Amino acid sequence: MSKSRLRLVGKNNIESLISNAGKSIPPSGIREFFDIVYSTPDCITLGVGEPDFVTPWRISDTGAFAIREGYTHYTPNRGIPELLNLISSMLYEKNGVEYDSEDELLVTMGVSQGLDIALRSIINPGDEVIIIEPCYVSYAATIELALGKPVAVQTTSNNDFKIDVSRLREAITPKTKAVLLNYPGNPTGQTIDRESLEIIAKIATEKNIIVLSDEIYCSIIYDKEHFSITSVPGMKERTIYLNGFSKAYAMTGWRLGYIAGPSVLISTMLKIHQYTALCAPSMSQYAAVEAIEKADKDVEKMRQEYLKRRNFIVNEFNDMGLNCIMPAGAFYAFPDIKSTGLSSRDFALGLLKAEKVAVVPGEVFGECGQGHIRCSYATAMDDLKEALKRIRRYVNTL
Repeated sequence: MSKSRLRLVGKNNIESLISNAGKSIPPSGIREFFDIVYSTPDCITLGVGEPDFVTPWRISDTGAFAIREGYTHYTPNRGIPELLNLISSMLYEKNGVEYDSEDELLVTMGVSQGLDIALRSIINPGDEVIIIEPCYVSYAATIELALGKPVAVQTTSNNDFKIDVSRLREAITPKTKAVLLNYPGNPTGQTIDRESLEIIAKIATEKNIIVLSDEIYCSIIYDKEHFSITSVPGMKERTIYLNGFSKAYAMTGWRLGYIAGPSVLISTMLKIHQYTALCAPSMSQYAAVEAIEKADKDVEKMRQEYLKRRNFIVNEFNDMGLNCIMPAGAFYAFPDIKSTGLSSRDFALGLLKAEKVAVVPGEVFGECGQGHIRCSYATAMDDLKEALKRIRRYVNTL
């Protein structure tokens, strides 16, 4: 047998050993698109979903101090007690819900890891998890990697991307294990009203399903107070609450999140966490202590800047004829580009080629995202103004 034939046989044998789940999930639609962006010099990007602000100095100094003082070892699997106690107090202050720091909280390596172990703690092969589209690209893939089945309930710009709770009820089957909520949401910036959450809570109780509530953007909300489904009576007992430090405190690279939930679920997640991650980074945990205790003013300063940018970008899109709802939270605008006659992907690629502005095609967030683009306004105002000037110029050529 020739060497080339041997190489081919070896390659085919290796490929046959890849898991079905690993084969079936697509690459991240965001990261796939930005592989193209990174090769485009002088590009202004409105695509990356992270704050453009540097982590506030007091938080970074605390992390650096922890390193200098030798706090570079493993921590307890659940997290350092000081941080867990602060998270417990913070959740009680914000949502009026008490969590035992020893039994009902777990510090994770970002919300992404938190979601992963939460899903793996509840899903058996074939179980269904309802997601509300358009939604963050990792939701469906993470469910599938846990051998579950994502079931999409779609929302549309005709209703400002608000969820129709009757459609959620219709999507429930005997295989439904959970519903995954994200408010304020990525990519639309939409939030949800208390009445809808109370109806969802009633449905979850009647059908005996779990609610996973990703509230990572809850500190970046503009025109109203955030309301968590955990605050609905009886929902603490069936909600897996996910949050973290990445967005509010500009700490994306510190990789730190946390989960709150019933002790029976947290204990199961803790076992998975022990085997797959052991613990969250020690210096990040000490930095997070400083964040909770002393960085509220920094959070508010960033929120106010996002508010100015939100008003600017939404007004600009509407002025150029691309209908854009006013996001209630997060830092994303999701304008409708169907009037251009282009698909989301063609619009994004054309804009990148013609004007060197990067946006994310709405289709990567679900089928109902087609005809939209996601634009992050976690971008310096000067860059934002230049980007919108270029987008307007591009639209005028179509």
